Amino acid sequence: MRVVVTGAAGFIGSNLVHGLNAIGIDDVIAVDDLTDGPKYRNLLDAQISDYFDKSEFYARFARGEFGRVDAVLHQGACSDTMEHNGRYMLDTNYRCSKDLLDACQSQGTRLLYASSAATYGGSETFREEPAFEKPLNVYGYSKLLFDNIVRRMLPRASSQVAGFRYFNVYGPREQHKGRMASVAFHHFHQFREHGKVKLFGDYGGYAAGEQSRDFVFIDDVVAVNLWFLQHPDKSGIFNLGSGRAQPFNDVAVATVNAARALSGEPALPLQQLVAQGLVEYIPFPDALRGKYQCFTQADLGTLRAVGCNHVFADVASGVERYVRWLAHHPFV
Repeated sequence: MRVVVTGAAGFIGSNLVHGLNAIGIDDVIAVDDLTDGPKYRNLLDAQISDYFDKSEFYARFARGEFGRVDAVLHQGACSDTMEHNGRYMLDTNYRCSKDLLDACQSQGTRLLYASSAATYGGSETFREEPAFEKPLNVYGYSKLLFDNIVRRMLPRASSQVAGFRYFNVYGPREQHKGRMASVAFHHFHQFREHGKVKLFGDYGGYAAGEQSRDFVFIDDVVAVNLWFLQHPDKSGIFNLGSGRAQPFNDVAVATVNAARALSGEPALPLQQLVAQGLVEYIPFPDALRGKYQCFTQADLGTLRAVGCNHVFADVASGVERYVRWLAHHPFV
């Protein structure tokens, strides 16, 4: 099987490449923009058959220059939710994806692509239906616009098209994301450097640290993508989260206790972590007011309805595995 992974040196893309290798697929064409050179580290030890810069790949693929490609796992995008340049966002996340979709359909190539839970924005219901799609920023809108194109063409699709609305993904190989890296990543480094982690105080009717998100471990994201790769008859738009909302306090507790365990120290409950200054609350930033999702939780009904019964890790187990990985990969 020949598979293309766009955004291959990024967080989810690189983990997908490693996941493909783990099931015996090494004819992988990696596509990315390595202007940020250190991202290459995410592909160390991965088996790929070729690499192309994104500036040349899409046009060449549309011309059919790569021969038979079984599937494209399209992760390439601008995922910075604080990017306000709508022209850039739509060109990168919508137009590029639309052209790729057209090329895949003309060549009979399956397309599995990254959407986002940002499509729901200010909604309180997270089900794959237009009534609940209320993006709060142009990033969410760019993802929703492409999802809607997919919806329109699915009845006449000639090959599989599956979009995944990623919720709050965390795990190995996200270090290059900077401020957009997961809470668990930032908590680990805060604790290592300052001996404490910081959380937002009360906001939106939620007590300090109790704003809740659907945190999903990267290994689970890879597993679901590979399930669809192995089930080419399943198409649609699917939530990809754990289906379980947990407060940021849970992430802080899991991170700090996992880090303490590495030093042989016992786990402590939240109250003691706060009392000892290991967890600290800071005022909610004005810049995020009105633009912040205080609660997300994936409705997995559509995913389960097509037969994907993958069991997702909770925050405690996923973060513990991630902290152990971070501790052994200090320069990655």
